[in-house]
Amino acid sequence: MAQNIKIVVTDLDGTILPSQGSISKTNYNTLLQLKDQGITRVIATGRTLYSAMAVLPENFPIDYLIFSSGAGIMKWETKELIYSQQIEAGEVQDLSEILIDHEIDFMILDPIPLNHQFWYYQSGNKNPDFDRRLALYKQFATPVGQLSDTKRDACQILAILPNKVDWFEELKTKFTDIKIIRATSPLDHESIWMEIFPEHISKGRGCQWLCDNLKIKASESFVIGNDYNDIDLLEWGKHSFVVANAPKELKAKYQVTESVTDDGFSKAVNETFQATSQQAANRCL
Repeated sequence: MAQNIKIVVTDLDGTILPSQGSISKTNYNTLLQLKDQGITRVIATGRTLYSAMAVLPENFPIDYLIFSSGAGIMKWETKELIYSQQIEAGEVQDLSEILIDHEIDFMILDPIPLNHQFWYYQSGNKNPDFDRRLALYKQFATPVGQLSDTKRDACQILAILPNKVDWFEELKTKFTDIKIIRATSPLDHESIWMEIFPEHISKGRGCQWLCDNLKIKASESFVIGNDYNDIDLLEWGKHSFVVANAPKELKAKYQVTESVTDDGFSKAVNETFQATSQQAANRCL
């Protein structure tokens, strides 16, 4: 066992879960082995709670689920919600007005734990990826009829962009208490998803909150991801990896393991644990 690693955090889609298929037996067994070693196992995903639970079996071998990019945390064994945050209604309306002015398609996700439900605005411009997500969750969707409909508390705002995103800088200058997280669409793997949260929300800060409560230090962590919305997580972790299918910009900055389809998670865990165990043994000499 790696003497100085007490928590392992992995992103879900594209990191431990392939876009086509399921979590491999090798990665599943690695999670089981981590439990035997007394290490806390965490999935940190951009998915909503509803979406994450749709792909993770109830008995999946993790201890905590950080979902909606850090806006909520669930204790997995008991399915107890232990942390959640939201954007207040007035600010949601102000943000929505800017998005509408720029003819951007977006969704306003309800507060946790019902953030699979949402109100949506469509500009009328061609946006197949937005249409795709809307079709997936149509039974939970309500259209925005007028601006006043957007004045509601929300877990987050999700804007889906098939084009350039330079104008998002405008949001950053007008609102000092929001965070804009970029992600690659998990649906078409091309479109840009811009996730708008309160400033203090991210996967990394969700991990820090959890570790504070578990009395674990960030220096005792292993983390792994595959996309831009994992940057806060990768910056927070002590031993940070990306899988080989990550964007070039991330692979240039962080340690790289094999791809999601080649059990990169397990290989990075094993490599790190062997290295840290050897370092601990050397210190004892």
